[in-house]
Amino acid sequence: MFDSGIGGLTVLREARVLMPERHFIYVADDAGFPYGPWEEPALKAHVIELFGKLLAEHDPEVCVIACNTAFTLVGADLRAAFPHMPFVGTVPAIKPAAERTRSGLVSVLATPGTVKRAYTRDLIQSFASQCDVRLVGSERLAPMAEAYIRGESLSDEVVRAEIIPCFTDENGRKTDIVVLACTHYPFMANLFRKLAPWPVDWLDPAEAIARQARRLVPPLETLAPGEDIAVFTSGAPDFSTRRLMQGFGLRVV
Repeated sequence: MFDSGIGGLTVLREARVLMPERHFIYVADDAGFPYGPWEEPALKAHVIELFGKLLAEHDPEVCVIACNTAFTLVGADLRAAFPHMPFVGTVPAIKPAAERTRSGLVSVLATPGTVKRAYTRDLIQSFASQCDVRLVGSERLAPMAEAYIRGESLSDEVVRAEIIPCFTDENGRKTDIVVLACTHYPFMANLFRKLAPWPVDWLDPAEAIARQARRLVPPLETLAPGEDIAVFTSGAPDFSTRRLMQGFGLRVV
């Protein structure tokens, strides 16, 4: 299970419920985090090279890319580079949002990288052309979420400033769904609910991603041998991060 940081733990949490007999390798590319400022060619090359090493070392049955920014950029290239490895991707949950909205006003809260991807625009064109979809790219929320997960306090005003562009009130219609298009964001969902100007459905794709991974691996009657581990590409996660991983039942290697 791969993410740029520790946001993919939201997907791991759901995957463990659906695959209790499996063990997981959680990979956080903290050496490359955050992905937002990267130039696309450099990030693409970086992720493909990194996966070459990870697959050779760990030989997993399936890879979950629990990162919208990474998968919308490099998902097709990963599948081409490693054709025998099943990849489960993470894309903005625009289709279910379009199916659920009553007002027709949907916002996608993402990173700048996900917002600018043609992949995201194609999803809107294919599944939400009848909706008004607002793309909101935040440079600050993913690092803020990492801090929040580690137990650091955040200013309500600072967080509110990041989410308030998601809320639109037009001619009596109000935004009723906000797609959380970064796996870091669901960890802050309760804070978002508290600070939102009105109630909305905060759409978290983690369960759908986990369900797709479950479809790709056969169930086992007994617990697989091994343990759940966490790998950090920096090789040097700080104490609070190590403690967080331990709380998730992951041994940092």
